[in-house]
Amino acid sequence: MERELFVRLYRLLRQVARQRPRPKRIQFSDALVVAVYLWAALHDRPVSWATRRQNWPRDLLDFELPAQSTMSRRLRGDGVRRTMAALHELLHDGRDPQRTLVKTIDSKPLPVGAYSIAKDARWGRGVRGQVRGYKLHALYGHGTLPIAFDVAPMNASEQRVARRLLPHLRGGGYVLADSVYDINDLHARAAELNHQLLTPRKRPGAGLGHRNHHAARLRAVTMLEGPEPRFGKQLYALRSTIERRFGRLTNFGGGLAPLPNWVRTLPRVRQWVHAKLLIDAARQWEKARVAA
Repeated sequence: MERELFVRLYRLLRQVARQRPRPKRIQFSDALVVAVYLWAALHDRPVSWATRRQNWPRDLLDFELPAQSTMSRRLRGDGVRRTMAALHELLHDGRDPQRTLVKTIDSKPLPVGAYSIAKDARWGRGVRGQVRGYKLHALYGHGTLPIAFDVAPMNASEQRVARRLLPHLRGGGYVLADSVYDINDLHARAAELNHQLLTPRKRPGAGLGHRNHHAARLRAVTMLEGPEPRFGKQLYALRSTIERRFGRLTNFGGGLAPLPNWVRTLPRVRQWVHAKLLIDAARQWEKARVAA
Protein backbone atom coordinates (compact mmCIF):
# COMPACT_ATOMS: atom_id res chain seq x y z
CA MET A 1 0.00 0.00 0.00
CA GLU A 2 2.89 2.38 0.73
CA ARG A 3 4.03 2.08 -2.88
CA GLU A 4 0.61 3.00 -4.29
CA LEU A 5 0.30 5.96 -1.92
CA PHE A 6 3.71 7.30 -2.86
CA VAL A 7 3.06 6.91 -6.60
CA ARG A 8 -0.17 8.90 -6.21
CA LEU A 9 1.58 11.64 -4.24
CA TYR A 10 4.57 11.73 -6.59
CA ARG A 11 2.37 12.17 -9.65
CA LEU A 12 0.62 15.09 -8.02
CA LEU A 13 3.96 16.59 -7.01
CA ARG A 14 5.09 16.44 -10.63
CA GLN A 15 1.98 18.48 -11.52
CA VAL A 16 2.96 21.01 -8.88
CA ALA A 17 6.52 21.10 -10.26
CA ARG A 18 5.24 21.89 -13.76
CA GLN A 19 3.27 24.81 -12.38
CA ARG A 20 6.23 26.09 -10.36
CA PRO A 21 9.39 26.26 -12.50
CA ARG A 22 12.63 25.47 -10.67
CA PRO A 23 14.89 28.49 -10.06
CA LYS A 24 18.26 28.53 -11.79
CA ARG A 25 21.25 26.98 -10.03
CA ILE A 26 18.93 24.81 -7.91
CA GLN A 27 19.71 21.13 -8.45
CA PHE A 28 16.71 19.69 -6.57
CA SER A 29 13.23 21.11 -6.97
CA ASP A 30 10.97 21.78 -3.98
CA ALA A 31 8.64 19.05 -5.28
CA LEU A 32 11.45 16.48 -5.21
CA VAL A 33 12.46 17.50 -1.69
CA VAL A 34 8.84 17.05 -0.59
CA ALA A 35 8.70 13.66 -2.32
CA VAL A 36 11.73 12.43 -0.37
CA TYR A 37 10.25 13.79 2.85
CA LEU A 38 6.92 12.03 2.19
CA TRP A 39 8.78 8.76 1.55
CA ALA A 40 10.35 9.08 5.00
CA ALA A 41 7.03 10.04 6.67
CA LEU A 42 5.17 7.22 4.91
CA HIS A 43 7.58 4.70 6.46
CA ASP A 44 7.91 6.50 9.83
CA ARG A 45 11.62 6.97 9.30
CA PRO A 46 13.92 9.98 9.69
CA VAL A 47 14.82 12.02 6.61
CA SER A 48 18.37 10.63 6.65
CA TRP A 49 16.91 7.16 6.00
CA ALA A 50 15.12 8.41 2.87
CA THR A 51 18.32 9.91 1.42
CA ARG A 52 19.92 6.45 1.05
CA ARG A 53 19.38 4.67 -2.25
CA GLN A 54 19.15 1.22 -0.64
CA ASN A 55 15.91 2.28 1.06
CA TRP A 56 14.11 2.85 -2.26
CA PRO A 57 12.75 0.36 -4.81
CA ARG A 58 14.88 0.58 -7.93
CA ASP A 59 11.94 1.12 -10.27
CA LEU A 60 10.67 4.09 -8.22
CA LEU A 61 13.97 5.90 -7.95
CA ASP A 62 14.10 7.75 -11.29
CA PHE A 63 15.82 10.79 -9.78
CA GLU A 64 18.95 11.66 -7.84
CA LEU A 65 18.57 11.84 -4.08
CA PRO A 66 19.60 15.01 -2.23
CA ALA A 67 22.03 14.73 0.65
CA GLN A 68 20.85 14.87 4.24
CA SER A 69 22.35 18.36 4.68
CA THR A 70 20.47 19.58 1.59
CA MET A 71 17.20 18.13 2.88
CA SER A 72 17.68 19.69 6.30
CA ARG A 73 18.25 23.12 4.79
CA ARG A 74 15.53 22.96 2.15
CA LEU A 75 12.83 21.63 4.48
CA ARG A 76 13.10 24.87 6.46
CA GLY A 77 12.40 26.99 3.37
CA ASP A 78 9.20 28.67 2.24
CA GLY A 79 9.34 26.82 -1.09
CA VAL A 80 8.70 23.46 0.57
CA ARG A 81 5.80 24.88 2.58
CA ARG A 82 4.24 26.35 -0.55
CA THR A 83 4.69 23.06 -2.40
CA MET A 84 2.98 21.10 0.37
CA ALA A 85 0.16 23.65 0.37
CA ALA A 86 -0.23 23.23 -3.41
CA LEU A 87 -0.32 19.44 -2.98
CA HIS A 88 -2.94 19.92 -0.27
CA GLU A 89 -5.16 21.75 -2.76
CA LEU A 90 -4.69 19.10 -5.46
CA LEU A 91 -5.67 16.33 -3.06
CA HIS A 92 -9.07 17.93 -2.64
CA ASP A 93 -9.56 16.41 -6.10
CA GLY A 94 -11.54 19.39 -7.31
CA ARG A 95 -14.06 19.15 -4.47
CA ASP A 96 -14.80 22.13 -2.30
CA PRO A 97 -14.28 21.02 1.32
CA GLN A 98 -16.64 23.79 2.43
CA ARG A 99 -19.60 22.84 0.28
CA THR A 100 -21.26 21.05 3.18
CA LEU A 101 -23.36 23.10 5.57
CA VAL A 102 -21.89 21.21 8.53
CA LYS A 103 -18.31 21.75 9.70
CA THR A 104 -16.58 20.43 12.80
CA ILE A 105 -13.69 21.69 14.89
CA ASP A 106 -11.69 19.87 17.55
CA SER A 107 -8.15 19.08 18.72
CA LYS A 108 -6.08 15.92 19.05
CA PRO A 109 -3.22 15.54 21.57
CA LEU A 110 0.23 14.65 20.23
CA PRO A 111 2.12 13.61 23.37
CA VAL A 112 5.86 13.20 23.79
CA GLY A 113 7.82 11.71 26.67
CA ALA A 114 7.72 13.48 29.98
CA TYR A 115 11.50 13.88 29.88
CA SER A 116 11.79 14.88 26.23
CA ILE A 117 14.26 17.69 25.53
CA ALA A 118 11.76 19.42 23.20
CA LYS A 119 11.85 22.98 24.56
CA ASP A 120 8.47 24.06 23.13
CA ALA A 121 6.54 20.96 24.27
CA ARG A 122 4.22 21.85 27.15
CA TRP A 123 2.12 20.11 29.76
CA GLY A 124 -1.60 20.18 29.11
CA ARG A 125 -4.80 18.20 29.22
CA GLY A 126 -4.77 14.99 27.20
CA VAL A 127 -7.13 12.06 26.91
CA ARG A 128 -6.06 10.50 30.22
CA GLY A 129 -5.01 13.46 32.29
CA GLN A 130 -1.99 15.75 32.07
CA VAL A 131 0.49 14.96 29.30
CA ARG A 132 3.37 16.79 27.68
CA GLY A 133 3.57 17.54 23.99
CA TYR A 134 1.60 19.28 21.25
CA LYS A 135 -1.93 19.36 19.86
CA LEU A 136 -3.34 19.17 16.37
CA HIS A 137 -6.26 21.60 15.95
CA ALA A 138 -8.39 21.05 12.85
CA LEU A 139 -11.45 22.55 11.18
CA TYR A 140 -13.09 20.03 8.86
CA GLY A 141 -15.77 20.37 6.22
CA HIS A 142 -16.38 18.01 3.32
CA GLY A 143 -13.52 15.80 2.24
CA THR A 144 -10.57 14.05 3.80
CA LEU A 145 -8.39 17.11 4.35
CA PRO A 146 -9.21 19.87 6.84
CA ILE A 147 -10.27 23.35 5.73
CA ALA A 148 -7.60 24.66 8.09
CA PHE A 149 -5.36 23.19 10.78
CA ASP A 150 -2.65 24.20 13.19
CA VAL A 151 -0.28 22.53 15.62
CA ALA A 152 0.36 24.23 18.95
CA PRO A 153 1.88 23.30 22.33
CA MET A 154 -0.32 21.10 24.48
CA ASN A 155 -1.24 23.95 26.81
CA ALA A 156 -2.43 26.30 24.04
CA SER A 157 -6.06 27.30 24.48
CA GLU A 158 -8.45 25.62 22.05
CA GLN A 159 -10.41 28.86 22.00
CA ARG A 160 -7.37 30.91 21.00
CA VAL A 161 -6.41 28.53 18.20
CA ALA A 162 -10.05 28.45 17.02
CA ARG A 163 -9.85 32.22 16.53
CA ARG A 164 -7.15 31.56 13.92
CA LEU A 165 -9.05 28.73 12.21
CA LEU A 166 -12.56 30.19 11.98
CA PRO A 167 -11.60 32.98 9.51
CA HIS A 168 -11.04 30.22 6.92
CA LEU A 169 -14.79 29.54 6.82
CA ARG A 170 -16.63 30.31 3.60
CA GLY A 171 -20.29 30.15 2.60
CA GLY A 172 -22.66 29.42 5.46
CA GLY A 173 -23.82 26.67 7.76
CA TYR A 174 -23.02 25.24 11.18
CA VAL A 175 -19.79 24.59 13.08
CA LEU A 176 -20.07 21.78 15.63
CA ALA A 177 -17.74 21.75 18.63
CA ASP A 178 -17.59 20.53 22.21
CA SER A 179 -18.27 22.66 25.26
CA VAL A 180 -14.68 23.98 25.43
CA TYR A 181 -15.53 26.31 22.50
CA ASP A 182 -18.70 27.69 24.12
CA ILE A 183 -17.70 31.32 24.60
CA ASN A 184 -19.41 34.44 23.32
CA ASP A 185 -16.41 35.57 21.29
CA LEU A 186 -16.31 32.40 19.15
CA HIS A 187 -20.07 32.48 18.65
CA ALA A 188 -19.75 36.07 17.46
CA ARG A 189 -16.86 35.31 15.11
CA ALA A 190 -18.69 32.37 13.54
CA ALA A 191 -21.84 34.46 13.14
CA GLU A 192 -19.86 37.17 11.32
CA LEU A 193 -18.85 34.46 8.84
CA ASN A 194 -22.47 33.35 8.33
CA HIS A 195 -22.08 30.23 10.49
CA GLN A 196 -23.85 29.10 13.65
CA LEU A 197 -21.48 27.69 16.23
CA LEU A 198 -23.29 24.83 17.97
CA THR A 199 -21.79 23.74 21.28
CA PRO A 200 -23.29 22.36 24.48
CA ARG A 201 -22.79 24.33 27.65
CA LYS A 202 -20.52 22.98 30.36
CA ARG A 203 -23.51 23.02 32.72
CA PRO A 204 -26.62 22.54 30.57
CA GLY A 205 -29.82 23.57 32.24
CA ALA A 206 -28.10 26.05 34.58
CA GLY A 207 -28.82 29.75 34.42
CA LEU A 208 -27.03 32.18 32.13
CA GLY A 209 -26.26 34.73 34.84
CA HIS A 210 -26.65 38.48 34.45
CA ARG A 211 -24.12 39.15 31.72
CA ASN A 212 -25.04 39.87 28.13
CA HIS A 213 -24.74 37.00 25.67
CA HIS A 214 -24.36 37.06 21.91
CA ALA A 215 -27.53 36.19 20.02
CA ALA A 216 -25.74 33.26 18.32
CA ARG A 217 -24.85 31.74 21.68
CA LEU A 218 -28.42 32.09 22.90
CA ARG A 219 -29.60 30.41 19.72
CA ALA A 220 -27.22 27.49 20.34
CA VAL A 221 -28.62 27.11 23.87
CA THR A 222 -32.16 27.11 22.48
CA MET A 223 -31.30 24.55 19.80
CA LEU A 224 -29.93 22.09 22.36
CA GLU A 225 -31.94 22.90 25.48
CA GLY A 226 -35.11 24.59 24.20
CA PRO A 227 -38.63 23.18 24.17
CA GLU A 228 -38.04 21.53 20.77
CA PRO A 229 -34.39 20.42 20.74
CA ARG A 230 -34.82 17.48 18.35
CA PHE A 231 -33.25 19.16 15.31
CA GLY A 232 -30.39 20.64 17.34
CA LYS A 233 -29.53 17.32 18.98
CA GLN A 234 -29.70 15.41 15.70
CA LEU A 235 -27.45 18.00 14.11
CA TYR A 236 -25.00 17.97 17.00
CA ALA A 237 -24.73 14.18 16.78
CA LEU A 238 -22.75 14.75 13.56
CA ARG A 239 -19.88 16.17 15.63
CA SER A 240 -18.64 12.60 16.10
CA THR A 241 -17.45 12.64 12.48
CA ILE A 242 -14.32 14.53 13.51
CA GLU A 243 -13.55 11.88 16.13
CA ARG A 244 -13.74 9.27 13.38
CA ARG A 245 -11.48 11.41 11.17
CA PHE A 246 -8.84 11.58 13.89
CA GLY A 247 -9.21 7.84 14.49
CA ARG A 248 -8.83 7.05 10.80
CA LEU A 249 -5.77 9.27 10.62
CA THR A 250 -3.97 7.03 13.12
CA ASN A 251 -5.27 3.57 12.24
CA PHE A 252 -3.12 2.53 9.29
CA GLY A 253 0.53 1.91 8.54
CA GLY A 254 2.11 5.25 7.77
CA GLY A 255 -0.58 7.17 9.64
CA LEU A 256 -0.20 9.64 12.46
CA ALA A 257 1.29 7.35 15.10
CA PRO A 258 2.86 8.75 18.30
CA LEU A 259 5.47 11.33 17.37
CA PRO A 260 8.87 9.68 16.82
CA ASN A 261 11.81 11.04 18.76
CA TRP A 262 13.28 12.86 15.75
CA VAL A 263 10.13 14.97 15.32
CA ARG A 264 10.44 17.73 17.87
CA THR A 265 9.97 21.53 17.91
CA LEU A 266 6.86 23.13 16.45
CA PRO A 267 8.09 23.63 12.86
CA ARG A 268 9.09 19.96 12.54
CA VAL A 269 5.90 18.71 14.19
CA ARG A 270 3.73 20.89 11.94
CA GLN A 271 5.52 19.60 8.85
CA TRP A 272 5.29 15.98 9.98
CA VAL A 273 1.56 16.28 10.78
CA HIS A 274 0.90 17.94 7.41
CA ALA A 275 2.70 15.07 5.68
CA LYS A 276 0.52 12.56 7.53
CA LEU A 277 -2.62 14.47 6.52
CA LEU A 278 -1.53 14.36 2.88
CA ILE A 279 -0.75 10.65 3.12
CA ASP A 280 -4.17 9.96 4.63
CA ALA A 281 -5.87 11.91 1.83
CA ALA A 282 -3.96 9.90 -0.78
CA ARG A 283 -4.98 6.70 1.01
CA GLN A 284 -8.66 7.66 0.94
CA TRP A 285 -8.40 8.48 -2.76
CA GLU A 286 -6.74 5.13 -3.46
CA LYS A 287 -9.41 3.24 -1.52
CA ALA A 288 -12.16 5.02 -3.45
CA ARG A 289 -10.44 4.21 -6.75
CA VAL A 290 -10.13 0.51 -5.88
CA ALA A 291 -13.75 0.36 -4.70
CA ALA A 292 -14.93 1.90 -7.96
